[in-house]
Formats: sequence, structure tokens, C-alpha cells
Amino acid sequence: MKIYLAGPDVFRPDALAHFADARALLTAHGHQALIPLDNEETTASGIYAANLGLIRQANAVLANLNPFRGSEPDSGTAFEVGFALALGLPVIGYLDDARPQIVKLAERQGGELARHNGRPVDADGLGVEDFGLPLNLMLAVPCPIVEGRLAAALQALDARFPAAT
Repeated sequence: MKIYLAGPDVFRPDALAHFADARALLTAHGHQALIPLDNEETTASGIYAANLGLIRQANAVLANLNPFRGSEPDSGTAFEVGFALALGLPVIGYLDDARPQIVKLAERQGGELARHNGRPVDADGLGVEDFGLPLNLMLAVPCPIVEGRLAAALQALDARFPAAT
């Protein structure tokens, strides 16, 4: 399978080494890694078009949905997940902490969440989804979410599509 690796990992200071390891992992499982850094584009519009091209070539997407610059996944990654889903591609998301979103938010806020009209709210008084999901429902419902790193997501993908390994 050709597998697109979505996530904010392109921003890591060790991105080249990280993706070399990721490519080796996928190759060892009989897959081809499609990595955003594979293209030579340097402009915003060029990178955007090239990444969409890689997703179009993919048979599946593995998405790092860990919090990035806050408590939510990288917005670019969320877009790529939506694009892949719109193309009908299977997407497996992975998180270091797959506990329910509401539990993690309460912990970050130092205790129980306040409630307004019986609904949990965050420190800004905004409603918090309470479906027991580790992420916003728009990511957690269509994508199986595994706890762990890329290897765990790859294992879940291989389990879902054993003939492709």
C-alpha cells in the first residue's frame, strides 16, 4: 500500500531523521511511505498542491493527531484527514493519550469542568463534547483512533487490511 503520513511532524527539528525512520518502518511492513517532505516545493501554494497530489496517490493515511500548539490536532493535518476521507481513503489516527477529550480537558484545567445548563463547559464557558471520544467527533467518528505512535497506527491498518501486507 502507498500510505500518506499526515501530521505536524514536518515541523520537528529532526524531521528528516524522523521520516527516514518512518519510511524504514513502512518499508519493513511492505508499504511505501508518502511523506510531505518528499516534494521539492517551497511556496505555500506549491506545498499545498503537492501534498494533495500525494494524498491522491495514497491507498490509506496514517495521521498524527496529537495536540499541536495547543490542545487540538494540527489544523493542516485535520484538513488532510478530511480530504482523504472525501476521497474514500481509510484513515487511522494516532494519539499518545486516547482518553476521552473531556477527561483530558478537565485535567488540564485542574479538576472538574464547570457546567452550564447541565452541559460541561471549558474555562471560557464554551461547551465541551461529552461523547467519550478522544478528539472532536468530526475526527474520532470516521477514523479509528489508536493510542500510541506511528507503529501502532500501522499495526491497526495492517490488521484492517491484512491482504495488503
